[in-house]
Amino acid sequence: MIENIKPREATSIINSLLGGVVPKTGVQHITVGRSAEIQAFINALEDVKNGHSMVKFWIGDFGSGKSFMMHLLNTVAMKQKFVVANADFTPQNRIYANDGKSLALYTAIIDNLAIQTKPEGGALSTLMEKWIEQIITKAAQENNISIEEIRNEQYEKLIQDYIMRTVNELTDVGGFDFGLVIMKYYQGYIKDDELLRKNALRWLKGEYHTKTEARQDLGVRDIIGDDNFYDMLKNFCKLFVSIGYSGFMINLDEAINLYKIPTAAMREKNYEKILSIYNDCFQGKVSNLFFNFAGTREFLENERRGLFSYQALKSRLETNKFESQEIRDFAQPVIRLMPLNATEIFVLLQKLKQVFDINYKTNVDITSEDIQLFMEELFNRPGASEFLTPREVIRDFLNIMSILRQNPGFDKAKLFADIEVKDERPVEEDVENIKEI
Repeated sequence: MIENIKPREATSIINSLLGGVVPKTGVQHITVGRSAEIQAFINALEDVKNGHSMVKFWIGDFGSGKSFMMHLLNTVAMKQKFVVANADFTPQNRIYANDGKSLALYTAIIDNLAIQTKPEGGALSTLMEKWIEQIITKAAQENNISIEEIRNEQYEKLIQDYIMRTVNELTDVGGFDFGLVIMKYYQGYIKDDELLRKNALRWLKGEYHTKTEARQDLGVRDIIGDDNFYDMLKNFCKLFVSIGYSGFMINLDEAINLYKIPTAAMREKNYEKILSIYNDCFQGKVSNLFFNFAGTREFLENERRGLFSYQALKSRLETNKFESQEIRDFAQPVIRLMPLNATEIFVLLQKLKQVFDINYKTNVDITSEDIQLFMEELFNRPGASEFLTPREVIRDFLNIMSILRQNPGFDKAKLFADIEVKDERPVEEDVENIKEI
C-alpha cells in the first residue's frame, strides 16, 4: 500500500504519465526494481557531501526509464539537502559551444534549480535571499548590532563588505563580478527595488547578451557566456554549500543530442568538455559537485560518434569486464539501466492503480487478476518483445483505467483485446551517413 502520498503528488503522477512524460514530483511512490541503483547513488551522495565530486553516466535504451531515474535522483538528493537542477541537451543546448548554445544550457540549469521546499524549480531567488539573510545575521552578530537595526541604510556599506569578502573566499574565476551582482541583488532586496533584483537575477541566469547592457544596469564588466558558464556553476556550488546545503547536483538528459552533432570537430569539443568536468570531479579540483548524464548505448559506445570515439573518455568509461546482468558494479562511472522484468512491471501497475484511485477518489474495478490478464494480452501482441517500453505499458494501463472510471461496468476484456503495440521509438536520422564537415 502506498503511504504518505500527497494529493498534489498523485495528480502530478497521473497527469504526467497520461501525457507521456515523467512527473516532476512523487516519482518515489511508483519506483520499482531500482533499489540497488538507488542505494549505490545514496552512497555516492554521501561521498559528495563529504567534499568529493562525482560524475555518473546513466545508460539505457529508449523507454528504459532514464528520465524517470533522473527525477528519482532529484527526489533522493533533495532529501539529502542537495540543490539540484535538471536540463536536457537539445540541438540548441550543448556543453561546449561558441554561438550561445552552452549559455542556453546554463540558463536552463539555473532556471530549474530546485530544493526540498521548491521541488519544481525556480529556487534561485529563494537561495539568494537565504544566503543574504545569513550574511546579515553574521554581520549583526559580529558587530553587536540587532538584526532589525542592521537593515538600516547606514549599515549598507558594512553588509556589502561582508558580501564581497564572503564571495571572494568562495569563488575563483569571475568572482568579482559575481560578488558585485549579488550586492546589487542585496540592495534590491533590502530596498524593495524589484527592477534591481530582476536585473541581478538576469545576470546570474546568463540572460544578458551584451556587456554594455549589463554595465549600464549593474555596473559589471563581464557577463556569463559560453566560455565561463562552467566556472559560474562551480561558484554557485560553493555558494550553496556555504549556505548549509550538502552540494549541487546537475542532471543532463537526452545526451543523444551530442552524438547527433553533425561536425566531428564540434562533437569532439563537447566530449572534451565532458572529459574536463570528469577530471575536475575525480581529481579533487572541485568539491560537492555531482554531474549525471543520461543517454543511450549509442551515445556511449558508438566508436565513430559516441563518447567512445574520444579515446580519453573510452578508457575511463569502459565497463568493468567482470560485470554481468547477475553481478553488477554500481561503483563505476557508467550505470546501465536494465529493463524492468514482468514481476516489476506487475508491481508498478499495482502502484499506479492505487495512485489513480487516490487522485480521483474512486476505486476502479481492476483486480490483480485483471492486471495479470492485461499484461498477458500486451506481452503476447506481435512486436511486443521488440518495441514494448514501460512508457507504453503505463499509458495503455492508465487509459484503460480512465475509460473504466468514466464507464463503470464496461467490458474490461474488450478493452484488453483492443491493445496494440506500436514502434514508438523516435525516428533517428541516419547520422552515420551524414557527411561530416
